[in-house]
Amino acid sequence: MTPEDFEGKNLVELLDMLEPVPEPAAISMWPQTQGWLFLLLVVGLLALWGWLKWRDHHRANAYRRAALVALNDAGDDPVRIAEILRRTAVIGFSREAVAGLAGQDWLRFLDRNCAQGGFDSDLGRKMIAAPYQSGATDEVPGLQALAKVWVKSHQAEGAA
Repeated sequence: MTPEDFEGKNLVELLDMLEPVPEPAAISMWPQTQGWLFLLLVVGLLALWGWLKWRDHHRANAYRRAALVALNDAGDDPVRIAEILRRTAVIGFSREAVAGLAGQDWLRFLDRNCAQGGFDSDLGRKMIAAPYQSGATDEVPGLQALAKVWVKSHQAEGAA
């Protein structure tokens, strides 16, 4: 452009003659170095490994959640609690290790695998005697709470 092109024009007309500023190229969101790609891969693999471990743990403890629901429904009924504890122990331990236990041996087994203990007491004796009593069995206050502690805290065979 020559200087004559600018004569007699006001500021607005001069500004209209300006060419627009070119826009820069779009910035890529893809990592530019291999280090970031490697870090992304490692973080992704760690997240997958953590999710798989959580899923395995969740599946392995499904029997505990089912037992806790059953205990809530059982109240302090010693017969139902005894059945629930026996089923839970058979799942968490081998059938051979649990099925033959009765009486004091069963109570000692429960105490050995409980964080709190307390089955080898009056509560436990009432629980093992209840199925053999004629007529309606009386509820045993505190037995449900003790059974819940055992279900939550026992270390099943093969558990790390």
